[in-house]
Amino acid sequence: MKSIEIYDPPMCCSSGVCGPTADTKLIRFRAALKELESRGVSVARYNPTQQQAAFAANAAVSKTIEKEGMGCLPLILVDGAIVSRGAYPDAAALFALAGIATGEKVTS
Repeated sequence: MKSIEIYDPPMCCSSGVCGPTADTKLIRFRAALKELESRGVSVARYNPTQQQAAFAANAAVSKTIEKEGMGCLPLILVDGAIVSRGAYPDAAALFALAGIATGEKVTS
């Protein structure tokens, strides 16, 4: 099964709907992740504000942050490899990074 891990920058939540204005890019990103999950992709999301241990436990993530600073976040990993840094890809790019065709269902 494919797996995607997102190491977000510090924020109060990953939904994009907290605070005075909603971040539409985060809302669309979250919807794309839900679609990938419905197709059998394992998705995990980490926020340094609440899950510092996850950042420290992943050597590639901690080394990248040490080298590039927090500006490299979000880091997106597919099957353990960093495939994107510094921005949230749109749905089409996220599916491509995961190696999933738009209509494809992932099987384990």
